[in-house]
Amino acid sequence: MHHLKIVIKQLLILSLLLPICLRAQTQKAIVKGNLHRDYFVQSLVQIANPVLNALSKNELKKKMPVEAKTNDRQNYTYLEAFGRLLAGMAPWLELGPDSTAEGKLRQKYIDLSIACIRNATDPAAPDYMNFYKGGQALVDAAFLSQALLRAPSQLWGRLDSKTKKNVLDALKSSRVITPGHSNWLFFSAMVEAALLQFEGSCDKMRVDYAVSQHLQWYKGDGAYGDGATFHWDYYNSFVIQPMFLEVLQALITSGQNENKTWDMELARARRYAAVQERMISPEGTYPPIGRSLAYRFGAFQLLSKIALMHQLPADVLPQQVRCALYEVVKKQMEAPGTFDTDGWLTIGLVGHQPGIGENYISTGSLYLCSQVFLVLGLPATDPFWQNANADWTAKKAWKGEPIPIDHAIEN
Repeated sequence: MHHLKIVIKQLLILSLLLPICLRAQTQKAIVKGNLHRDYFVQSLVQIANPVLNALSKNELKKKMPVEAKTNDRQNYTYLEAFGRLLAGMAPWLELGPDSTAEGKLRQKYIDLSIACIRNATDPAAPDYMNFYKGGQALVDAAFLSQALLRAPSQLWGRLDSKTKKNVLDALKSSRVITPGHSNWLFFSAMVEAALLQFEGSCDKMRVDYAVSQHLQWYKGDGAYGDGATFHWDYYNSFVIQPMFLEVLQALITSGQNENKTWDMELARARRYAAVQERMISPEGTYPPIGRSLAYRFGAFQLLSKIALMHQLPADVLPQQVRCALYEVVKKQMEAPGTFDTDGWLTIGLVGHQPGIGENYISTGSLYLCSQVFLVLGLPATDPFWQNANADWTAKKAWKGEPIPIDHAIEN
């Protein structure tokens, strides 16, 4: 009887301690999630600082190095750096300033970005950028358009009327460039989507053509061809699917009935995001296939975007995406040689590997890597950041743990 009383007493103590232990575990998970967020914020601003600090002072052309294989990239590299960087930062900036340390940091980078937009589009400014000479200018006019569409309140909404006019004039000037019959169609469409949202009209033919051609180029199981042919690379994530979704969103917002196409493309994008999640190895690496590997973790823009949209497939938990992307970002951020001594990105996938840079790659091109940080547009209270850490699919698989069966989609 005495032993029974002791056992009962121990069980009572355990019942009181268990909720405390569970709360402690939850708090530990939350801290880890917030550490992931802190690391993402720190990484993003580390990447951004040289570009935004220089451009805000009209000193980008003076200070930015131009690493490239050809001599013509100075015509494009500055708009590349700014447009691509801002497109990745925009969802985070759109959260706006608040009284938290991160909110105050956002205020700083919102102010810097506004100054940079003003200088980049002012024809009288030393850092005025090229929006219409040579084909590449169209590409990065599109990324700047993407940034403005992603932060309509904190970026576009804070511009003075003169700068708004300069931005619209700059974007329209890119219309003299004929896009290639490839993913480039979405660059023209992206510019028109921004003009539609911010001015109320656009060249609808450029938008419709990009949409109709890509629907024809669909190859199945969530992947589009880059033109009529299929390429084993990351361009479904670098360009095609994020811009497809955002162009359709602009059309729907303007009152056009694109809901059927939206539903179909979203299903394809969700499938492609699921494939991307499975491509991340247990160590946070991924296959070095295709061109433009120097965009580094920008290869996972679509996975980050689908997480931002709360549209991950049911068997892909937000926290496993967070943990997977954290490992990818950390591995590449901390590789020796990723940055030069002044903090500018260098050409490479893992550290400095200039040999992997194609002829169209220069220092400015590399800032497409910022697109992985779209998830920072989710507030710190979102389950993406708050849920307990979880292994991603490949990590679970190679530990011998159960994983969901993978299935192709049919549409």
